[in-house]
Amino acid sequence: MAEQAAPAPADSGDSLSGFFYALTAYLLWGFLPFFMKAVGHIPATEVVAHRIVWSLPIAGAVLIWLGRTSDVVKALKTPRMLGMAALTACLITVNWGIYVWAIGAGRAIETALGYYINPLFSIFLGFILLKEKLERTQWVAIALAGLAVVLLAIDAGGVPWVSVSLCVSWGFYAFLRKTLPIGPNQGFFLEVLLLSLPALAYIIYLQTSGQGHFGDTGITDLVLLLACGIVTAVPLMIYANAAKRLKLSTIGIMQYIAPTMIFLTAIFVFKEPFGPGKMVAFALIWVALFLYTGSMLRSARARRAAAMAIVEPKSG
Repeated sequence: MAEQAAPAPADSGDSLSGFFYALTAYLLWGFLPFFMKAVGHIPATEVVAHRIVWSLPIAGAVLIWLGRTSDVVKALKTPRMLGMAALTACLITVNWGIYVWAIGAGRAIETALGYYINPLFSIFLGFILLKEKLERTQWVAIALAGLAVVLLAIDAGGVPWVSVSLCVSWGFYAFLRKTLPIGPNQGFFLEVLLLSLPALAYIIYLQTSGQGHFGDTGITDLVLLLACGIVTAVPLMIYANAAKRLKLSTIGIMQYIAPTMIFLTAIFVFKEPFGPGKMVAFALIWVALFLYTGSMLRSARARRAAAMAIVEPKSG
């Protein structure tokens, strides 16, 4: 995967507006494969370039409306923040490129798997990079996910690189994005701003060399490429508002909506093959996610109980 005011504590409670914001964002992401299928005849690099270029004015307009442009100006004057934003921008570009290509190439099931195993990869990153302690249940969930990837590799005769690449690129993006001291909307604008010049130069090169699809191949391609900004920026900004209003545990559960929709779309709409090997692998993933979600909910309840014990006066 907008901090206009001070962010609410992660486990302070859920709001109805936050739930609908998150549901809207995940539903939009769940339907995104239909759009990516429509642009499947256009090279993934060109689609990504248009996603970047047409996201910029949308993200900029939102920041102007919210009055948060000063955050971006400050970031542009901070070399360390620029370097971090450049790194996260590269990671999200790789993630977008693989996703766009995979949907067009008929590998939507693999993209669903990548986003299913992402939360498990994230807690593994926390263990490796932040020395966070993992519960036994979490280790079992990670092991089951790893076994599922191995089974898919055996079934396909090679590493399921689409799933692994999507998972790793998004996992590191999310990890590093948290360290960027700027709000989600501002950070997204900064990322696409840094990417916009090379993306625009690439689009100009394609158009002048007769390889571009922006208007040269009909009105349909023109409209689809213009829409790349909407389908990219809008869900991200809606999600940013949801993150402020929901507990981490609630977001953790709702994040399965999009990959589940992608998975069902791949099988029942795109008619992608789903043999016994993939069936067993996905069963392992779903068991792993069940264990992970249970562990996450228990931890959230324990934190709330501990907080209430501190706040409530002791009787007697």
